[in-house]
Amino acid sequence: MHLYTYDSAPNPRRLTLFLNYKGIELPTTQIDMRENEHRGAEFLAINPLGTLPALLTDDGALLTEVIAICDYLESQHQEKPLMGSTALERALVLSWDHRIFVSIFEAFAEMLRNRSPAFENRALPGPLDVEQIPALEERGRKRFRGSLALFDEELGDKPFLCGDAVTFADIDLLVGVETARWVKESIPEGCSKLEAWLERTREALT
Repeated sequence: MHLYTYDSAPNPRRLTLFLNYKGIELPTTQIDMRENEHRGAEFLAINPLGTLPALLTDDGALLTEVIAICDYLESQHQEKPLMGSTALERALVLSWDHRIFVSIFEAFAEMLRNRSPAFENRALPGPLDVEQIPALEERGRKRFRGSLALFDEELGDKPFLCGDAVTFADIDLLVGVETARWVKESIPEGCSKLEAWLERTREALT
């Protein structure tokens, strides 16, 4: 297997935390997104989507979505499970993960990609040129804040999103919350359960 990634970017960081927690080491090539190496011909020949991370498996298959890479690696490294230990636990992790990606990561992307000159004509990831829509920045902020307030209510007395053990869903929400500092957002005031969850999750992953 061979991993192509860029550690400081949000999606690659989701995978990095997963790998570190489980103690998985992979041959890795860093693709410098700041230098637009992910949009260069050499990397596009590997992953035509131009997205990171990307995992080339021993079978020659290319996995380009973080959730798919983690699920595949967990099937081969079942110790310290992060995708759930039963069918129901796995379903809960996947359910939370989808919600977090849609409501937090997409909201972050709306805030960042529709305001920064660095993303002119690149408002969506991937190979297509897509124009920015400035009004989406404010919508992204509303989605982000409202979703976290709802998550705070749903967390209740649970130590982690899916129960008593840290999972990949917690990793994703952690990365989503911490990355939001790039656009001057954070856990809203009054979300004390999420604040306590954040500290527990950071500790659990170290």
